[in-house]
Amino acid sequence: MTTTELISEPVRITKMVHGGQALGELPDGKKVFVWNALPGETVHVRIIKQRRTYAEGIAEEIVVASPERIAPKEVNYLATSPWQMMTFAAENKYKREIVTELMQQQNVAAPKIGETVHDEHEYYYRNKMEYSFWGDDDGLHLALHMRGSHGKQIVAGSALAMPALDTAAEKVRSVLDGLHCRAGDLKTIIVRCSQAGATVASLFVKAQTFPTLELPTGLQGLRVYHSNPKSPASVPTKLLQELGDCHLSDTLLGKPFTYDSDSFFQVNIPMFEHALQAIADAVPTGELVDMYAGVGSIGLSVTKEKVELVELDAATAAMARVNAGAALVQAEVIETAAEKSLEYIVADEPVVFDPPRAGLHDKVVDRVLEVQPPNAIYLSCNPATQARDLAKLQEAYDITAMTAFNFFPRTPHIECLAILKRKN
Repeated sequence: MTTTELISEPVRITKMVHGGQALGELPDGKKVFVWNALPGETVHVRIIKQRRTYAEGIAEEIVVASPERIAPKEVNYLATSPWQMMTFAAENKYKREIVTELMQQQNVAAPKIGETVHDEHEYYYRNKMEYSFWGDDDGLHLALHMRGSHGKQIVAGSALAMPALDTAAEKVRSVLDGLHCRAGDLKTIIVRCSQAGATVASLFVKAQTFPTLELPTGLQGLRVYHSNPKSPASVPTKLLQELGDCHLSDTLLGKPFTYDSDSFFQVNIPMFEHALQAIADAVPTGELVDMYAGVGSIGLSVTKEKVELVELDAATAAMARVNAGAALVQAEVIETAAEKSLEYIVADEPVVFDPPRAGLHDKVVDRVLEVQPPNAIYLSCNPATQARDLAKLQEAYDITAMTAFNFFPRTPHIECLAILKRKN
């Protein structure tokens, strides 16, 4: 059986799994992970990947539909938000169920997870988007990669994005089109905006020289980067141009924060503040250690007296210093990796973690178990690696609360907060 082959026999779908696909079984008994499918449905599947023990596919035809299925808002929804085809209530239910199952698989003694915390904004919530480009006889277009293929699809924007983002991306596209820039010479454009609508962008190009641009009307700032064409990722190799002011500002729990077009900052600020308030309520003292601190958004917003901010990325650490200077607390920024700053994890100060998807470094887990801070707060964008880490940490800690947050509506991404208290 080759990839992209349509399976003639319908596949029965049984459950949703971590990662966003639904689980079914092929006629030969092999498990198949299927996009665009829901539990209880019977579907015809187009296989897009074959592995020795499983396959991946996309439901091309819905033979028997779930009552939870709805019409997606966008034609290209599978590219960025593949859960548009289910009700919002179903989405929040499945996110809670997935977190619960992941914890059970690792034998994590977590309290019962309540309803997924969400707000009413299913769409137009993201303050950051990344678009690719496509060129044809009609000129240059914004585009997104199509799931299950190497192709791209022309788009006018995204239903997930705050409207200011698509307006800014279109203005930059128009400037590039006017200069007759080839799509093949461009990588991507990343656009960001504040809650007030101020917008900045970073354009990643393959060439080491690029036509001099003027700042498009309505954009506050624009950076043009040469990005190594041998790498598929949009990573800055060299700054070619910087126009205007590429810094943005927002508030978190009433405190000011500055970040720039390349800093990590949460994409759904109203939902992030729900998690921040839960963290603030769980910090019993005025002092805190914030590992994987980013621009300081957790530590500076929740601490009452003193915080140490550990951040590896130099540019992000620089933004953390700016924010520390504006905070009305004693703050120190330590520019290094979490696993190289273990001495800041101590027995008498709570510690907060918000690691990348890979989760906590083994050395960090070992240090926590060695010195046993009174409280550990663990916010994760990947509950699978979080469950792995919690399985180890529960040796010395009780998990007093666990909450799933829907930071990314209409996508399968889940944010999960665990509050840990040292055992007596």
